Amino acid sequence: FDTKWGGPKSIVFKQLTDWTQNGNEGIKYYSGKAVYKQTFHFSKFKAGEQYYLNINNVKAMAHVWLNGKDLGIVWFHPYRLKITDALKAGTNIIRIEVVNLWPNRLIGDAQYADDGVQNGQWPEWLIKDEKRKSKRYTFTTYNKYKKDDPLLESGLIGPICIMKGVDHILRTN
Repeated sequence: FDTKWGGPKSIVFKQLTDWTQNGNEGIKYYSGKAVYKQTFHFSKFKAGEQYYLNINNVKAMAHVWLNGKDLGIVWFHPYRLKITDALKAGTNIIRIEVVNLWPNRLIGDAQYADDGVQNGQWPEWLIKDEKRKSKRYTFTTYNKYKKDDPLLESGLIGPICIMKGVDHILRTN
């Protein structure tokens, strides 16, 4: 997570879950990019077979690397990428960068006092290029989102599996 936008520097997830269900407000209201990394062992590799990575659910998009090879970006169903040329028997390293949408950060910021435009006037902290006094990360001239608005599902929700054709081989939640 990017600490400049309220996220923790790093965290270990025991399972893939929706960020908005996390008790850490830096994750719950996070908007931006987060990087997932995992090492796994794959013993069912057979030369000549076609393998795919199936990401069942990601909000909003994911950029995937396997063993250093850029596999591309998924942003609509099915969240599936061909991994045949990157997958190997034995130890593999996967890296998935996930980017979500902006509303969750705006809803999170709505939990704090509004130190933005008031009565058509720019805030003093902005005019004087000072540090803002509130805990808000964002600045908008119009506040569409309110503190009680529903959050948008975010993150790598999973499950993720490796598929040979249409058969599931390795699955993680």
